[in-house]
Amino acid sequence: MTLLISLFLNVLIWGTDFSAAQTNAQQQHHLILLNFSGSDWCGPCIKLKKDVFESKEFTAFAEMNLELIRADFPRLKKNQLSKEQQLKNDALAEKYNGAGKFPLTLLLDEHGKILKEWEGYQPSVAKFIAEIKQYR
Repeated sequence: MTLLISLFLNVLIWGTDFSAAQTNAQQQHHLILLNFSGSDWCGPCIKLKKDVFESKEFTAFAEMNLELIRADFPRLKKNQLSKEQQLKNDALAEKYNGAGKFPLTLLLDEHGKILKEWEGYQPSVAKFIAEIKQYR
């Protein structure tokens, strides 16, 4: 049902549970795409989401090949995460984004090993997908 809704709306569902993503990646033989974002304050993060992650091309590719995880770090009180989710995101940042870069997008294998790193906005959807395909 979620897949049908996401296909109809052309919207991907980004997970927030890294352990679940790893399990799914192992079962489905997918790679993991981990995106560190400041959804309500980081201009390049917002642009990356809109221009790349919400594009038809990326959506079609990601649904068949990737487990998507977003570690969001909003600043506005109205967008505040639960304490539990904030702790999970903090743990991911400690492990994968110690320098606090935003946006930072990582391609990981099913064991959590970094295969590729993109820092900042990526203007070309086709190039972004092609770079991921090199690891499939």
